[in-house]
Amino acid sequence: MTTATHGAGRRRRGRELALRVLFELEGTVKDANWALDYQSRDLGATPDVVAFGRRIVIGCLAHISAVDSAIADASENWALTDLGKVERAVLRLGTYELLFEKETPVAVVIDESVELAKAYAGEEAVQFVNGVLGHVARQRV
Repeated sequence: MTTATHGAGRRRRGRELALRVLFELEGTVKDANWALDYQSRDLGATPDVVAFGRRIVIGCLAHISAVDSAIADASENWALTDLGKVERAVLRLGTYELLFEKETPVAVVIDESVELAKAYAGEEAVQFVNGVLGHVARQRV
């Protein structure tokens, strides 16, 4: 396995960790660090995976208003509250990365988010996630 492939795998696992944490935190008063620790142990995540997942979770929570606003603008016919928790979590982590982690290529963010949607929300979520994140990506400066 090459270093690039190995790094991509760690980032994919970090995104999966971030998704699980954002899903767990929604609608609760749980502490993000507690949820990160719990989910990291459950996934058997390595320290580098945890660090990347933590960066996404903390960044997403710090910018939640901008993230949710971008999602709302991109999903014209759907209110954020109408979406399933998994779809909302996937869109939040993808939108955060598109808006605030600009060193990550757009195609990578969208592809990874679509894969997470497929794995955790099912095939029916794929087109929606792809469309919303594509719209967010076109709006990013």
